[in-house]
Formats: sequence, structure tokens, C-alpha cells
Amino acid sequence: MSGAGQVAREAAGLERAGAWIAEAVEAAVADLGAMIEVDTSFPPGQGYGAFATLMEALTHPLGLETERVDVPDELWRVPNGPAAGTRTNLIATRRSGKPVCGLYFHVDTVPAAPGWTTDPLSMSREGERLIGLGAADMKGCIAAVLLALQAAEACNIELAYDPMLLFCTDEEGGLYPGIRYLAEQGRLDGHIVNFNGSAEARIWAGCFGLFNLLVRVRGQAVHAGEGNRRGLGLNAIEGSLPLLNALAALKAGVATRLSVLPPPPGKPALAAQLNIATIGGGTAGGQVPALLELTLNRRYMPEEAFEDALAEIEETVRRAVASTPGLTVETALVGHLAPTSDPAGPHWPRWQAAVGAGFGYAPEDFRRWGAASCSDFGWVQRATGRSEVLLGGLGRPDRNIHAPGEYTTVSDIIALARAVLAYLSGEFRPELNPDQPNSDPA
Repeated sequence: MSGAGQVAREAAGLERAGAWIAEAVEAAVADLGAMIEVDTSFPPGQGYGAFATLMEALTHPLGLETERVDVPDELWRVPNGPAAGTRTNLIATRRSGKPVCGLYFHVDTVPAAPGWTTDPLSMSREGERLIGLGAADMKGCIAAVLLALQAAEACNIELAYDPMLLFCTDEEGGLYPGIRYLAEQGRLDGHIVNFNGSAEARIWAGCFGLFNLLVRVRGQAVHAGEGNRRGLGLNAIEGSLPLLNALAALKAGVATRLSVLPPPPGKPALAAQLNIATIGGGTAGGQVPALLELTLNRRYMPEEAFEDALAEIEETVRRAVASTPGLTVETALVGHLAPTSDPAGPHWPRWQAAVGAGFGYAPEDFRRWGAASCSDFGWVQRATGRSEVLLGGLGRPDRNIHAPGEYTTVSDIIALARAVLAYLSGEFRPELNPDQPNSDPA
């Protein structure tokens, strides 16, 4: 067959498979509904085992072999922290001797925030919109990738890669995310597509790191009627007002630090951040509160050192609490994601072309930018020594990710499935594939 004839045959095969994806998408929608019903919110992270069971059921018909890999408790469990479930990661692979392409998903969601008008753990539908906790971030991506693999089977599309699906835990700010553990144990092969990203025409430039610091301020409980008498009780909440003011001042200073990472198109420069993420204390109106707990979220630039950012907060906390005699304070690191450095590499041009083919973007539509949002792939870069990470997903600015009413769309699931199938296929742009020599340059 001539070179032109081969190209035409290959294009026809992917076109046929793309049509099959559109016709079969309702099965993927049903899969997404089943995923949303499994509560994998982190914290606390108690649904990972149940989600792994669901993924085993959905991947076995594709001929993928599965293995559960639990992160040891001593790595992720916080001393004196709340009890939580086993950190169960699932690897689903097909081994035929081809190069491996990892397909990464974090299976946890944030807890459902107040304000949902529908059940966040039961997918609802409004036309094209598929609404539920994790619909866009990122259970919808799992549904799209499974649909792509189903299309390859149904339409006899020869894959250039053996897929390795990685269903991982604790990305939403965990102390020891599952993908970090897999990387440090040498369980990752080939290069990886990370689906914790955007459906836009984006070339990833890397991202910030983050850490979450638990602060416990302790006073002395006493009957509320005795709380104003000298020497009786110590109100941990009222005594922490200097701390809250000090944190507000530090927040303003941190926000003046700007990163050299390119921001999203039309957006201002990316800045470091400090936020009070949670706060709680007190038990009843009849008792002087003896405990105030804060969780501080610090997003730090790649240009900043984690140790310096942590020390700055701890010193601020220590000084502020010391201004109220009798209070004591303790801190504990409860989550940490390292910054992801420039993830460019040899597979990016073909991934960009596949995303363009799936979503209908032209090459000139793509822009390169970073983010103050974070990824657990900084740990992968450190553990493996490989910097390249491909990024895609279903994120868009209007999708309410991490907020009430989170949603994705049927058309975006179709588009992402088509992009993934094109990328995995041996038929798509072989001249751009660094793992597949171009045997027919014509």
C-alpha cells in the first residue's frame, strides 16, 4: 500500500472509532454516575477501597490486569489526626511488550461544600451537563479514558502503547499521595498523561506547591459563668485574636510575591497565597472554649523553598500566641504537594496534536501557562528523575470545580475520549511519536 493510501486508511479507522465513541457515550455517562455515587472525599478518605472495587469491575472487560497497592499507614496518617480509611491505589495494566503509557487519575474529591441544590453524590443531568461531586475533577476523565479503550477494542484500532491506568489517592492536599508512593517504589513505567488538567488548548508550564498546616491553640476550659474571674479559665478563641490578625498581615505580604511562571491568558501574574482553610473551636455556650483549631493552606511558588515558607508561618504563629500568656500552641503538617517544574518533553507535540484532534483546536490556539493550583506530580518528578508530564482533562473556568454544582458535559467527555484514543493509537501522527520509528516517511 502506498504511503498516501496507508494514511487514508488510518484516518478512516480513527474517524470510525470517533463516531463509535459518540454513539456509545451514554455507557460512559452511566459509568460516571456510578463513580460519583462512591464517596471518595478527602478528608477523610474512607472510600478508596470501594472505588477500587468499581474500577476493577470496569477495567477487567478491557483485558486489564489489576493490582491494589496500599500506602503504609505510617506515611500518610497524621499523629493525633482523625482516623481514616486505607489508602488503596489501583494499577490496571495490559502487558504485550509495547512501550507503556501511564494514564493517571486521582480518585479523591474535596468534601461537598454547602450550597449544593442537588445531591452531590448522585449525578443529575441538565441537557449536556452532568452534575455531581468530581464530575469534572476528575471522575469524568476516567469515564472518557475507559470509553477510548472500549472504542479501540470495538473498532480494532491498533494501539502504539500498553496502557497503565493509575487510580490514586490523596491528591487533594494529602501528606503522602498515592502516586508519590508508586513513584518511590519504582512502580511507574513509560511516560504519563495526567488528567488533572484542562479541556482548553493549553500547554502546561508547571505549577505551585502547597502545604496544609494544622494549628492547635489550647487554653483552659471552665464554666462560662466563671470565665471573667481573674485566674479562672482561658478562652482559646478570644486569646487567638492576635494570631488571626498576624496571619492576615502575613497573608498580605505573601500575596506580593510573584512567580515567573506564565499565567493563564488574560490573567495577572501568579502570586503566592496563604489562606485559613478551616477553623473550629468551642463546644457550648456554657463553657469557655479550651481549643481552637486552624488549618492553614500555603501555596508556594517554585521559586520559594518549602522549608522557608513553613518556618515563616510557624514563627508567626509562635510569636502571636506568645502574646497571650497561658496559651500553648502546636502545629502539624497534614498535607504537602511539591511544585511541579517545567514538564516539557518529547511526547508533548503529539499529545498537543491529539488534544487538538479531539477537541477541534488548531495548532495556533494553544498557549503555555502555569498555575497556582497544585499537583502531586512534583513528587513523581523528584522520585523518578523524569521531568516530562503530559496534562489534559475536563477542567474549564465555568465548571464549578471544588464548588457546589460541579459539572462536565457529554460533548467534553466525547472530545477527551477521542483525544486519548488518537494519542494511544499507532495510526495517529506516527512521525511525532518518539517511541515509534516512522517506517513510511512519505
